[in-house]
Amino acid sequence: MRRIDLKTANVARSNTIRDINRQIVLNYVRERGPISRADIARETELQRSTISHIVKELTHFNLIKEVDGESSGGRPPALLTLRSARPIAIGVDLGTVKTTVATCDLTGRIIEKEEFWTDSAEERTTSMIIESVRNQLSKNGGTIEGIGVSLPALVDTRKEHVLFSPHFKWRDPQIIEKISIATGIPVTAENDANAAALAELWFGRPEIRHVRDFILVFIENGIGTGIVFDGQVYRGPAGVAGEFGHMRIGTDAPIECATGSRECWEAFASEKAALSRYATRLGNQSYPGRISFIQLVDLALQDDENALLALKETARYIGIGMGNLIQGLSPEAIIVGGTIVRAWPLISDDIQSAAEQGTCQGIHQTKIMASTLGGEPGLLGAFSLVLADKFASISI
Repeated sequence: MRRIDLKTANVARSNTIRDINRQIVLNYVRERGPISRADIARETELQRSTISHIVKELTHFNLIKEVDGESSGGRPPALLTLRSARPIAIGVDLGTVKTTVATCDLTGRIIEKEEFWTDSAEERTTSMIIESVRNQLSKNGGTIEGIGVSLPALVDTRKEHVLFSPHFKWRDPQIIEKISIATGIPVTAENDANAAALAELWFGRPEIRHVRDFILVFIENGIGTGIVFDGQVYRGPAGVAGEFGHMRIGTDAPIECATGSRECWEAFASEKAALSRYATRLGNQSYPGRISFIQLVDLALQDDENALLALKETARYIGIGMGNLIQGLSPEAIIVGGTIVRAWPLISDDIQSAAEQGTCQGIHQTKIMASTLGGEPGLLGAFSLVLADKFASISI
């Protein structure tokens, strides 16, 4: 049972109840559509007149539309579905290697996107993002309602301000503020792992979307974790909870993490760690810069023994860190995101085994699974930052 926060609670006035009911109906259309008014009334136990009034409002705001269902001999039934013809949000996935800027409709479907290499200089990357966003805005006739930004950084979500990016060594960059001023559009920013966790809630397959308590482990050059409790991303009082990538799990890791340590999870279990192990097996420490992590995975899939062993050793450390998460938080599931999902058939057993060995007997068994978001979890996370406001339940 959730304790009511009296500092932020809203009493249930009639308009609050209407807002809640409207969002419930909208989510039924989103998850079950095409769906009839009668089916929504039966599922929610709301009056048919209430459903009709809400549908009229949602139609007026261009959120849903009527379509014809299949006829059983008479007039086709009128069904409700999301209106997906126009772009409604811009997502910016600022990655360590490349940045993607794209528009999406109400369903999260990508309409148009642009990619460019991320520059290590904050000013140049920000300028390229603003140029791309303005280009997208010029094509969409004022339909864009918000911009979501996913990036590898600590983010104060209350102030929409980036605090620090360990990878780029950006401290207090004004990225979000500059995008907002340049476009005049509301901008919402989030750490990439939290954004990907939010995307799993809204866009993941049912076996993930219906899980209420999970941890998203996002593995790239570093390791980020997004924590979801009771269907909400947990950010902590300062908005920066979930930095488990820097928990200590050993000594003398093959690489340094973004903060210069050889003792934390990121230094043992990131893409860079796997590439370093591969180079060690080849006896050539200059080799990691010659291939990408995707190429390493492809070599392992082609039965390259050194690549396979480097991945499996990295997977063991991924599992060790997950054992700590399970021991401390006992989530229903842990979801793995990032390029490493490409190697899932090769490493999933190693991860699961190491995680189980790191937990005490009697601890609730946690399912470990690969992300279902495909190759662009950061971009879908950026979209989610805007779209979630339309579908998320009102807090009371």
